[in-house]
Amino acid sequence: MVEIFKTDVQKKSQSKMLNCILSEAFPSFKINFDLSDCDKVLRVEGENVTAQRIMILVKQQGFTCEVLD
Repeated sequence: MVEIFKTDVQKKSQSKMLNCILSEAFPSFKINFDLSDCDKVLRVEGENVTAQRIMILVKQQGFTCEVLD
């Protein structure tokens, strides 16, 4: 399963920090950012991806995060 999120992450250092936090919470998921995309896309791939849990972790770090249709 793949979930794609729109974020407001601007810097590579921010995406690396979030990637570490998300990877720690979800070690079996493949997680990456595309900051060159206008939606600053966060892509999460894995079994039983829970969009709500991803969004909560990202928002706890001070960023916006919503599921991209």
